Amino acid sequence: MNEKDKTKIENAVTDIIEAIGDDPKRASIQETPARVATAYSEIFSETGNAHFTDYKIFDVDENADMVVVQDIPFYSMCEHHLLPFFGTVNVAYVPQDGKIIGLSKIPRLVNFVARRPSVQENITVMINDELQRILKPKGVAVSISARHLCMEMRGINKSGLSTYTTKFSGVFKEDHELKNEFLQQTRQK
Repeated sequence: MNEKDKTKIENAVTDIIEAIGDDPKRASIQETPARVATAYSEIFSETGNAHFTDYKIFDVDENADMVVVQDIPFYSMCEHHLLPFFGTVNVAYVPQDGKIIGLSKIPRLVNFVARRPSVQENITVMINDELQRILKPKGVAVSISARHLCMEMRGINKSGLSTYTTKFSGVFKEDHELKNEFLQQTRQK
């Protein structure tokens, strides 16, 4: 994020502070606009980037039946209210033609997709689509469990609710036994 955009955010936050009836010159809140601008530059760092590029593909002699990385923590911002939602992501794929991705790149892919205003449903689909694009595996499975502060802090004001989303492609969509194995391994039924 460039300095011009940071200044825009700082000015907007100052306006919000005034609009809610607080004094932006109050000592403990004076630096809040700059802090929010800095935070937003990190939280929304992947906004506008269409594809994940920070990965390495490796060749192996024999395909695994399924590769699973589970309980990947993530944080994102709801595009409807600009409030946080957070939880865990489970990702699986079945390699094809001996092509695998470095395991640490899957959590990086989750971060890439989550660092933009979005909704959980889109994050689920984007992770699946990007892994499918990168590896062209036999199939991909993604499940997400998340809490949404737009439900907990406003609206219905109910805390501790979790939202579950899934996206299956390729063999995970066709092979119900494989899909169930993924769901059992990731404890979601």
